[in-house]
Amino acid sequence: MTEFFHMGGYASFVWSSYGIAFISLLLGVILPMRTNSATLTRLKGRFRREQIQAQEMQDNLQDTQEKTS
Repeated sequence: MTEFFHMGGYASFVWSSYGIAFISLLLGVILPMRTNSATLTRLKGRFRREQIQAQEMQDNLQDTQEKTS
């Protein structure tokens, strides 16, 4: 079993390659998830602001129509 982990004298190269590959795959999953989460949060805030602005515009239009009537 120790020969397997020693890899014929190339263990440092082999295991560091496995480590780099694992970290790369892990980052390939984690980073897009974080980016998507930040994007969704930003879009939700933008949607809320636009809803508030639309409601204010509608209220202003109704006030203007009531004043002219």
